[in-house]
Amino acid sequence: MHLTHDLPTRAELVSLYASVGWSSYTRDPEALEKAVCNSSFVVCARSDTGELLGLARAVSDDVSICYVQDILVRPETHRQGVGRRLLRAVLARYAHVMQQVLITDDGEAQLAFYRSLGLHNTRDLTRNVTNCFYRDTRTELS
Repeated sequence: MHLTHDLPTRAELVSLYASVGWSSYTRDPEALEKAVCNSSFVVCARSDTGELLGLARAVSDDVSICYVQDILVRPETHRQGVGRRLLRAVLARYAHVMQQVLITDDGEAQLAFYRSLGLHNTRDLTRNVTNCFYRDTRTELS
């Protein structure tokens, strides 16, 4: 497995995002491709045969904020260090940026993964209490 910065094809993106069940992305392959192409930074994990195993992408102003938009790995390669290498590549690229942010599901595996890489859940902050506000235009607020 090796990391690259080449942009995946539309078919590769749809296959990868579908493999993890992110159907809101795969419904519009053209928009998915555009989103990835317009990202500030993209890093891909590829097998020795060139298969796309995972991807991480960020949006950033390269000074004050880096938002990790997506990090995903094919399920059959979970727990092999692929996601860890992808996220480390993003965090290293933006190490000089004041804030590195991501929003994730509430699953214990995800929370433990991000904690293990030095990220802090805003729920755990007591000295500098923060809030994260979120609006998804695809769904009703509940």
